[in-house]
Amino acid sequence: MNPPDLAPLQKSLGYDFQDPTLLATALTHRSSLNEQGVKESNERLEFLGDAVLEMIITNYLYQVRPNESEGFLTAARSAVVRTESLAEIARSINLGSYLRMSKGEAMGGGRENPSLLENTVEALIGAIFKDGGLERASDFITRFIVPQAQRVLSKNELKDAKSLYQEKIQSLGLLSPAYKVMSQEGPDHNKIFEVAVFVDNQETGRGHGKSKQEAEQQAAQMALGVTNKP
Repeated sequence: MNPPDLAPLQKSLGYDFQDPTLLATALTHRSSLNEQGVKESNERLEFLGDAVLEMIITNYLYQVRPNESEGFLTAARSAVVRTESLAEIARSINLGSYLRMSKGEAMGGGRENPSLLENTVEALIGAIFKDGGLERASDFITRFIVPQAQRVLSKNELKDAKSLYQEKIQSLGLLSPAYKVMSQEGPDHNKIFEVAVFVDNQETGRGHGKSKQEAEQQAAQMALGVTNKP
């Protein structure tokens, strides 16, 4: 399969790469490493981008909320950079369609996987940082992610999906949701967990993530989105 033309994506990003190979690497999932000509996945760029994103969002929150406590700022930052928020940004620029991955990963819903989309946004930030420096990475974050921060602050959306689902279930007079690991795949340094959430022994949502906690959040998010009552 030939890689897609990345010019439309760069237009959507508002950034033209001096080194297009950085963008290509940011879009390369580890499942495609066995393909001819693929030498590196986006994992290292993801690691870098995660740190850049956290620093810039931390500074933004520190500046716009000078009177808030460290605890509030930490909760706000977590809400801004959580999986669902970054996956939503990825969908807004159709990022999934540009990903290079194995056929099996694609058939398994990889292009719509929230955790995978989150990782790709972080890798993209890392690629922009490497290509254009902190200022250009900050420009991207200001354009695409700061609006999420503004929404979180204006609507006080600091509670995560698990907390919201717990409150919803308790309001219905039911026992607290129970989370169960259904499967885990991959090496120790890069495991993917699948977790299901149950209410009254009925499954109400399922999620995937790089940690049990992340997968639980996705399961709760799905349960909130697809159920009115368990």
